[in-house]
Amino acid sequence: MIEVLAPLPVLLPLLGAAGALLVARHPTFQRSLSIVVLVAVLGVSVALLFLADAQGAGAVSVGGWPVPLGVVLVVDRLSALMLVVASTVALGVLVFAVGQGAADGSEETPLSIFHPTFLVLVAGVSNAFLAGDLFNLYVGFEILLMASYVLLTLGGTAARIRGGITYIVVSLTSSLLFLAGIGLVYAATGTVNMAQLAVRLAELPEGMQVVLQSMLLVAFGIKAAVFPLSAWLPDSYPTAPAPVTAVFAGLLTKVGVYALIRTQTLLFPGGALDDVLMWAALATMLVGILGAVAQSDLRRMLSFTLVSHIGYMVFGIALGTAAGLAGAVFYVTHHIAIQTTLFLVAGLVERQGGTTAVDRLGGLARRSPLLAVLFFVPAMNLAGIPPLSGFIGKLGLLEAGVAEGSAMAYALVAGGVVTSLLTLLAVGRVWTRAFWRSPNQAPAEDTAAAAAADATQRRRPADDDLAAPDDDRPRTALQDAWRRHTAVATATEAEVPPAAGAVRALRPLPPTMVGATAALAALTVALTGLAGPLYGLADRAATDLVDRTPYVSSVFGEAP
Repeated sequence: MIEVLAPLPVLLPLLGAAGALLVARHPTFQRSLSIVVLVAVLGVSVALLFLADAQGAGAVSVGGWPVPLGVVLVVDRLSALMLVVASTVALGVLVFAVGQGAADGSEETPLSIFHPTFLVLVAGVSNAFLAGDLFNLYVGFEILLMASYVLLTLGGTAARIRGGITYIVVSLTSSLLFLAGIGLVYAATGTVNMAQLAVRLAELPEGMQVVLQSMLLVAFGIKAAVFPLSAWLPDSYPTAPAPVTAVFAGLLTKVGVYALIRTQTLLFPGGALDDVLMWAALATMLVGILGAVAQSDLRRMLSFTLVSHIGYMVFGIALGTAAGLAGAVFYVTHHIAIQTTLFLVAGLVERQGGTTAVDRLGGLARRSPLLAVLFFVPAMNLAGIPPLSGFIGKLGLLEAGVAEGSAMAYALVAGGVVTSLLTLLAVGRVWTRAFWRSPNQAPAEDTAAAAAADATQRRRPADDDLAAPDDDRPRTALQDAWRRHTAVATATEAEVPPAAGAVRALRPLPPTMVGATAALAALTVALTGLAGPLYGLADRAATDLVDRTPYVSSVFGEAP
């Protein structure tokens, strides 16, 4: 049964994307088709998870080519769990985007472009999770990256183009390193099939193994935003539309983390670079969270916490034990749901308050209690407040570190505790300023700056064309009059602050957007209630990762 279902998480979104392009002139049909496709992908993913957990790993050779010549898709507990979580959050984000498109039109997310591109992104993510060879993993990355380039620059604003250029350059660099690593692996072993590499790489000299491992680690470290390869992320993600930022934050970096887990456990289980990974995990946690504490914009703060909490996952990978990997797998699952929800909440905050600058917000808890709850619950979960799933995941990782017992492991345990406390500080500051504080308690300089910015935004786009660039250039009477008018209007609007106690008018929140966010917030709570079975599944997946035999046997029938 696994052999029949395995290709569907990739095939269905690609067919759905083609169908969405064909009905691009009919937005209602396009939206309905996209949602139906993702519901089907979710159903198939759940079935694959139950089958993989009950029957063990399974593999299918696409096109009937003999292994290892053909493309192999492998479904084990880890890949099936990632498929379920990814399709769940993708469905929630798509419903949110549908609500935003219905409320705002195609200004932020052009429907004819967004839906097929989003489905292609889901197909790329699914292909990366199922890939049984390095080159197909590379193809999965490139599919999702090509789709992400389009999604990141939707709307064509200067900020989005600038952030998109940074993202594209970094992504192409990591892809080039990955492709070069694949070439070296093939030259050294004669194969790129991961099950076969699990045997052949062990036969290479230790120095060659370290070189190959280092190239793959750097490539995946960039994609996963592991420090010091993470500087690109806070400048790229916050510029995109809310649903795009949410799915990027929830999924794209986790595909990089998944690739780290798969290659470290299956291809390089000896632990030659585990110490390097431990240092990278510690630096990622601390540098990321210090950046988050320093931010005054909600989206940038969440982007830095995203980087920081990647460090927890790398912590579990670096330990290399079953307990450490179980904690990492559980934390990946938890963090996908939490981070996606928080970025959707940031989109709602921006819609209500007109900005994500925390110092220009206030009183959201009183004026929109539901929005306050939607932020508070996943924010406390991100900080690891007991008994939420964030606390359970961190506790599992810390226990694994203590059990490992080395000095570096204890340093990581201490770093994890400090990071958790600083995460609570970062989200607590957002809560007290944006939600709990009265609107008229914003600092005076922030009010003046906001008024000046609003006045500047109200200038006509043709101002720069009407006005001469300097006083020495000849001007017409019309240009002189327009310059005097705009100078007086801008100065007047910037110098006169709003009346004391004035409150920015709130925009209504569309029910579809709120419902999608609330559903994902409920999922984050459900992760706490289901933490026992979920952690048990993560533990079984980690045992298979350490053993390696189930994966190899699923591809070849028996270990070669």
